[in-house]
Amino acid sequence: MPSSFLPPSSRTGLVVEALRRSILTGELPAGQALVETELARRFGISKTPVREALKTLVGAGLVTMSEYKGATVRVVDEEMARSVFDVRSLLEPVAVARTVERGLDVELAQEALDRASASMDEAERSMANRDFHQLLYSNCGNRLLVDMLDGLREQTALISVNAWTRHASWETEAAEHAEILDAARKSDAGRAAELVLDHIRTFEVRAVEQIGGKKR
Repeated sequence: MPSSFLPPSSRTGLVVEALRRSILTGELPAGQALVETELARRFGISKTPVREALKTLVGAGLVTMSEYKGATVRVVDEEMARSVFDVRSLLEPVAVARTVERGLDVELAQEALDRASASMDEAERSMANRDFHQLLYSNCGNRLLVDMLDGLREQTALISVNAWTRHASWETEAAEHAEILDAARKSDAGRAAELVLDHIRTFEVRAVEQIGGKKR
């Protein structure tokens, strides 16, 4: 069905998903202008659903809006990366420990890891990794805590794609994920939380080095 015949909510969703994928694969680089008229022409729709989609992406932390420049793909810098990982370090280990204690869906978590390993598409791999981390904390029993961590998922993915374009670290992260899941299988909440904290901190170091243009 042509996008012009879709209901407004579906048209907005179509634009959101298309732009999200383009941003998380690096097809739309940091600082790229997102012009409503051009996007409307590209998707064959009016500017209204495009405008709503951009607002959604601003809320997700993937796009910034300026009175003078309009909408642009968010630029990732060291300060932004450190802020995101700092908050995750404070919240995520606690949420993971509680989820392991309350019961983690190990099979779904393993499926997410398998999807990440099997995919050759950067956006799909990023989404699978995101799903894995969400499963690790989603049953912590605190809706506010889950919402706060959910709010950081897109920004983490954006940081990751910027770092991976300079130095891919998929294999290292996959090994760390497998170790976390092994601790969860053993119902070792303390060990799982410790491994998650180490995983966040070590990736922060790698990401900041890559984003800052330093050689490892």
